[in-house]
Amino acid sequence: MFRKLLLFCCLVGLFSSFRRDTLTWVAIGDSITYLNDHLNETGNRVTKGYMTRVTEQLPHVQFVNQGHNGWTAGRIAAQIETLNLTKADLYSVFLGTNDWWAGRPLGQLSDYIANTGNQTVYGSYRIIIDKLRSLNPNAPIILITPMQRVDFVYLFNFKNNAFGSYKPKNGQSLEAFAQAIDSIGRHEKLPVVDLYHLKGLDHTKLVKFKRLKDPQTGQYRNYRYPDFIDVPFNPETDEYPYPAESVAQTYDGLHPSDAGYERIARALVKRIKRL
Repeated sequence: MFRKLLLFCCLVGLFSSFRRDTLTWVAIGDSITYLNDHLNETGNRVTKGYMTRVTEQLPHVQFVNQGHNGWTAGRIAAQIETLNLTKADLYSVFLGTNDWWAGRPLGQLSDYIANTGNQTVYGSYRIIIDKLRSLNPNAPIILITPMQRVDFVYLFNFKNNAFGSYKPKNGQSLEAFAQAIDSIGRHEKLPVVDLYHLKGLDHTKLVKFKRLKDPQTGQYRNYRYPDFIDVPFNPETDEYPYPAESVAQTYDGLHPSDAGYERIARALVKRIKRL
């Protein structure tokens, strides 16, 4: 009887040692993060965002969604004290694509190091990271670079559209923003998930095609990337250029589809497991 009791206690101790404490993860971002909890705003083309997918694979992690639709790193930094950020065990920062489109100055790593303020993207990241460290200096901070994008057309307002990262905006490439975030990570020894260069998320994989009117015939054609570049789109008269059958890694040229979110989640899970 004593041996059975001893064996039972040993087994309880063994299995208890494998139990993981719950970790709180605050995910800061723009619409790509925000949409995780607002799937109706994708026209229900997305069933799960990247945070939900991460926590399904890592059940001991609970996320807090601090995604803000349309926000830049500059706006996050400007309002950092009003966001009700809380102490957490893990933080992630997934920004940059809106800064690029807004034409915000990227700046230099020296802006980050010298903490020159919110005039550049480098300066914005310093403000954000300083705030997170003030909440929990021991919490890992994962930096996530923007992913590549092709021509974006908003599902519910065709006039809200933007060209892709295959060309510069305001003299700056989106890749330079990804490289800047990577340089901050290397300087601060923070883990970086580089989505811009992640295999399977390049321009050719983001949509299967873009449906546009052939300028010669006036008839709709399915143009693959890069053939649709510079083919006119009229938001007043043309049909939505990304029908359901065009969805690949994004559903609208910019925001990830289920397949895209799954790729992002897999990359994050690998990084979180290392931590």
